[in-house]
Amino acid sequence: MRTFSLLKGLPVFELKTGNKAGDICDLSISGTGKVQGLLLRKGAFLKKTYIINIEDVASFGWDGVMIEDTSVLQAIPKHEDYTCETHNRLTGKMIMSREGERLGLLEDVYFKEELGTIVGYELSDGFFSDVLEGKRVIKTDDPPAIGKDAIIVNVK
Repeated sequence: MRTFSLLKGLPVFELKTGNKAGDICDLSISGTGKVQGLLLRKGAFLKKTYIINIEDVASFGWDGVMIEDTSVLQAIPKHEDYTCETHNRLTGKMIMSREGERLGLLEDVYFKEELGTIVGYELSDGFFSDVLEGKRVIKTDDPPAIGKDAIIVNVK
């Protein structure tokens, strides 16, 4: 299990050549709450962003992500579902329970690397609450309902 914040900024390497393909900059998340792929930023001055499908990742390490070669890099579709920080941003969205309880604002997602399944959410109630009480982590098995104004989850 891994969080987006641990993946962000990690280098991506090709297994065939050992060359660095780029750095992880975001996650692509479907409307059903599944991680579809990793967004990779490549280039020195004019950085271009690509997507790597989660199935095309050879392995996730603590110091880098491995892919077979750069043929798995794809252009980002025009209508990307959701991401953590860029297009259709989920970070900062309100998380609500199915019972109508306001749980907090989304800070990070926990997911299973091999499957892309989101298994938990790290929530914030604001700076002072985070300092005094810490951030909350909620676990869920069911896919969320992602809307324009809020994300609805079934809390365990």
